[in-house]
Amino acid sequence: MKLVFLELPMKERTLEGFGDRLAEIRQSRGLTQAELAQAVGVSRRVIAYYEHENAQPPGAMLVDLAKALRSSTDQLLGLKPPKEKRSPRTARLLKRLQKVEQLPATDQRVVFKLVDGLLERQGRSNGRSLTK
Repeated sequence: MKLVFLELPMKERTLEGFGDRLAEIRQSRGLTQAELAQAVGVSRRVIAYYEHENAQPPGAMLVDLAKALRSSTDQLLGLKPPKEKRSPRTARLLKRLQKVEQLPATDQRVVFKLVDGLLERQGRSNGRSLTK
């Protein structure tokens, strides 16, 4: 990947596409701007600012962002491609399933019965069974 620097003083240079990469990685982890902000210790507005095209965080915050996103600074900077690409929808679903995993076993069974019932009903309306 080619890094593009504008002819600006070092303090004002930014890496092209940083904000888009930050947003993409955040969404692929199923995080909202507010959740990422809380994990890093800044406001949601700061995350929104960094997700805009011409803004990027200072080095120390870059490390915090990478840790919170379970990513690398190289991935955030565009030096390496993201390891996994998930749609935001899939990431949100996985995040919810992780929360279900934290419930007591009896509550987990209730959730799974509800999901199985919905899948079975949907399968019947489509003329096939979706559950085992």
